[in-house]
Amino acid sequence: MAASSLANRLFLSATAWLVVILAITGVVLSSVYKNATERAFDRRLNLYLRTLIAEVATPDEPPDRQFQSLGEPLFELPLSGWYWQITRTDTEKPEVRSSRSLWDKKLPKLEEQGAELTAAGIRLAYVDGPEGQNLRMVERPVDLGADGKFLVSVAGDDTEIFDETRSFDYYLGGTFTALGIVLLLTTVFQVRFGLAPLKRISESIADIRSGRAERLEGEFPVEIAPLARETNALIDANREIVERARTHVGNLAHAIKTPLSVIVNEAGAHPADPFAEKVMEQADVMRDQVAHHLERARIAARVSVVATVTEVAPAIEALRRTMEKIHRDRGIMVEAKADPSAKFRGERQDLEEMVGNLVDNACKWAASRVFIEVLVETPHQAGAGPRLRIIVDDDGRGLSEAERAQVSRRGQRLDESKPGSGLGLSIVTDLAALYGGSLSLGAAPTGGLRAELVLPGL
Repeated sequence: MAASSLANRLFLSATAWLVVILAITGVVLSSVYKNATERAFDRRLNLYLRTLIAEVATPDEPPDRQFQSLGEPLFELPLSGWYWQITRTDTEKPEVRSSRSLWDKKLPKLEEQGAELTAAGIRLAYVDGPEGQNLRMVERPVDLGADGKFLVSVAGDDTEIFDETRSFDYYLGGTFTALGIVLLLTTVFQVRFGLAPLKRISESIADIRSGRAERLEGEFPVEIAPLARETNALIDANREIVERARTHVGNLAHAIKTPLSVIVNEAGAHPADPFAEKVMEQADVMRDQVAHHLERARIAARVSVVATVTEVAPAIEALRRTMEKIHRDRGIMVEAKADPSAKFRGERQDLEEMVGNLVDNACKWAASRVFIEVLVETPHQAGAGPRLRIIVDDDGRGLSEAERAQVSRRGQRLDESKPGSGLGLSIVTDLAALYGGSLSLGAAPTGGLRAELVLPGL
């Protein structure tokens, strides 16, 4: 898809926002879950801490029965990651009692590591434990007055916190990935559904351009309806402009032809006068020039009209019959073979003018036979429409390459005995070019001239 595509821009912007929102949401949820897991772990540590403080606060309990109510077997397993430690701090040499799991190691003091005392009178922090273990530790100073001062500490392996968090992150990542894919597919559907009216307008305009329709038809959303109305108004205005141009061209033709006829008639009244002869010569040139340029203007006005399609086979058959009648006295036989599916993207009178000039020229020079063939060629490039190839062959004497170049120029004729102004092939060339086609001359298999006319099809 092109970078300037509206669908691409909508999809990419939606995708970018989706990624940002899901990423931020994922980080927030992961952080919230980690904090919740950490708080649950701290509550467990505080439960053990309060139990130990309660045991310390009952010194009458026999030493062998103290600290047996924690109910956690991990405190008995050496270096298990779960430890408690009670340190008496009001004696010259601190007395330390600890869980069996701590073995001969000691827990660090959080006060020495800069941990602040909370409002609840405890300190919490992550510390390095025995054997390089990462521990979550809570400690609390206890003052029992005459019974002494103590520092009670409980630590647990923080792997539980990180394992829980990591497992949650995996599930969260998988869920968000699936959610992202679903949302992206939903975005694609929304973009396609939302832009469908624009695609329908594009296809309708293509139909108008190719002649399959004359206006934008159907109901459109309120946001697109003004575009459809303005497009239809533009098409109507274009038709009106073309019609006015045709009228002006016709008026101009009549306005110029009348004075020229008067000039030619006046000059013809003095055949022996060299001046009159020169006037007639230049008047003929002017008549040819005016005819040529007026014809081009008329053709250009017609070509600018959209939504015009012509069935080729009926037009060719009508031309065949007409040309046979015109050249009946010479016994010229005109044959035609046209693809029934051939359609010309233009007006019928332009098609008849182009092909008629070629067939008329072929009949003038043919010995006995003229053959017309119409082929439909499929496009070789993506996005290109079909092309019509109209071939006109005669069995006359043909033309050399130099002669073919000469007759292709406007007003050039090889034989003044033949009727016509010499503008026929030039008009065909100009009209074909206005439609985006071309005319080429070559040798026919029958020995005469071959004229190949290429035009846009449908």
